[in-house]
Amino acid sequence: MPQVFPFRPLHYPAPTTQGGTAGDISSKVAPPYDVLDAADKAALLARDPHNIVAIDLPHVPPKELGPKAAYAAAAETLQAWAGSGVLTRDEQPAVYAYRQTFEFAGQTHQRCGMACTVETNPFGPRDGGGILAHEQTFSGPKEDRLALMRATRTQLSPIFGLHADEGGEATRLTRSLMEQRPADFVATTDDGVRHELWTVTDAAAIAGYQEALAGEDLFIADGHHRYTTALNYLASLEEAGDVPADHPARRCMMVLISMSDPGLVIGPTHRVLGGMKDYSIDRFIEASTGALIVRELPANPEAIENAMEHASVEPGHNVLGLLDFASGRCFLATTKAPDPLRTVFPDQSEAWRTLDVAVIQHLIVEKICQPKLNNGEPVKWAFPHSIEEVVEIGRGQETGAGGGAGFAQLAVIVRPTPLDAVRDISRNNELMPQKSTFFYPKLATGLFLNPLA
Repeated sequence: MPQVFPFRPLHYPAPTTQGGTAGDISSKVAPPYDVLDAADKAALLARDPHNIVAIDLPHVPPKELGPKAAYAAAAETLQAWAGSGVLTRDEQPAVYAYRQTFEFAGQTHQRCGMACTVETNPFGPRDGGGILAHEQTFSGPKEDRLALMRATRTQLSPIFGLHADEGGEATRLTRSLMEQRPADFVATTDDGVRHELWTVTDAAAIAGYQEALAGEDLFIADGHHRYTTALNYLASLEEAGDVPADHPARRCMMVLISMSDPGLVIGPTHRVLGGMKDYSIDRFIEASTGALIVRELPANPEAIENAMEHASVEPGHNVLGLLDFASGRCFLATTKAPDPLRTVFPDQSEAWRTLDVAVIQHLIVEKICQPKLNNGEPVKWAFPHSIEEVVEIGRGQETGAGGGAGFAQLAVIVRPTPLDAVRDISRNNELMPQKSTFFYPKLATGLFLNPLA
């Protein structure tokens, strides 16, 4: 793995408490920028005008470059907060043990990791461990994030990184630090997730953590756009002149979580398709003949995932759920041939070719929907994470996953992408389609900010 370092972040000071309890900064933190809309931002700021969204989300929606004035205002706000004590900075470098307690699939989980900085290296394998991407990215969010980073000269939210930790040493060390004393900071976000931070300045503990990660690859789980922004920001500094080896932009703030951590879970990212001129469910089924076997289910979206789980299919065949919004009809779709993308992408690995999300993009959308139902034009997408959100988008709602009035035509329901597939595909230096994974829960924004000046 690239070298790991302690750092001195900007952060909200912990409120004064009695009895040694952790300082609660719930009103200050927020979900990542890319799952928020204007209403979410307004609600957070109404609760606390010093919420981090005032800086991290200056332009809505953040899917494209916004006006220069928005980014300048964010920089002015950050400078004012740092100068007035709304944000503070510790003198001693530290790493931060970070625990999230949450409910998922009816069970309580605790996911534990470490916040630190990592060498800002280009994507790809390297001797001693590389930084590996697993998803494709969009240009618009990268332009938005780069404009914000240039204005604020600060990394405002951490990237979520994974490492193999096959022996579990990093996990044991991180969790042992949490057992020694109460957390220094706590926050509970609107999704019910409890976030806890322990400041770790002990040199032996930091060295032990660095040693546990030595030689490992780092996989970007969430934050591909933000890590690419960090690379682009450093490149722009290098183009403008000499950048010393100790320049802060040469290090990137991350929360690193072990793949052996028992609290690591992956949820699905479903697809809602729209904008097709000649779409109907009957036309779709007819157009998919030869590629898919489609079987109708009871008209109950909540039962689709259970039907997928218990479907009897041969190994290598993809199992997908379908929901037609116009009629409310539900279906189970399986690929007629195993490894259906093999002839189209012979140079890609089998792990990549058999991803549900790859089959949706390159078989269902590119071979069926676009040419046969939309005159060869691109299809519109939304990326919800739950059946409830799928149904909400079908009702014409705009969510953090996309949507809007008159948008939804067909939902394609998927199973979560396996963690082994993320590791294998990343090590092959391959990229999954956008929105292939959903590591739940998201990291909170506002727990720490990384100055780059």
